[in-house]
Amino acid sequence: MATTSLSPTPKLQFFDLNGAPLSGGLLYTYAAGTTTPLASYTDSTGLIANTNPIVLDSRGEANVWLGAASYKFALYDSTNVLIWTVDNITGSTFASNATGTGSQVAFTVLSGLSAVFINGVYQNKNTYTVSGNTLTFSEAPPYTSTIEFVYS
Repeated sequence: MATTSLSPTPKLQFFDLNGAPLSGGLLYTYAAGTTTPLASYTDSTGLIANTNPIVLDSRGEANVWLGAASYKFALYDSTNVLIWTVDNITGSTFASNATGTGSQVAFTVLSGLSAVFINGVYQNKNTYTVSGNTLTFSEAPPYTSTIEFVYS
């Protein structure tokens, strides 16, 4: 299971010094306090890493999902001129995903579980139990369903 966390907003947008979208801007992601590159991800699955630097689209936007580590961001314009650096960025929550098989009811989870979703639908706590690091649903999630475990 991949573990990711959502950056402050799922699609970040950046602007130049005149307030225009930072088209073609470059966002470098590093391990906090260093210049060691640290992967960010294109979505909550944490399976596909962004390029590093992330090249911003024509609206100055990018999908930026964070891993469980602490990050440093460095934002540059399209000509590689530094605009700003911010250190010690962490997501407030993180999530891990699994795929339903139609028969599997037990899943390994981490401590700090705060919510469970199946295909984007919140699951009431009376639909599953948690014992240690095992979450057991009262019914198996449907085949190919996306199960999201959210932690805080």
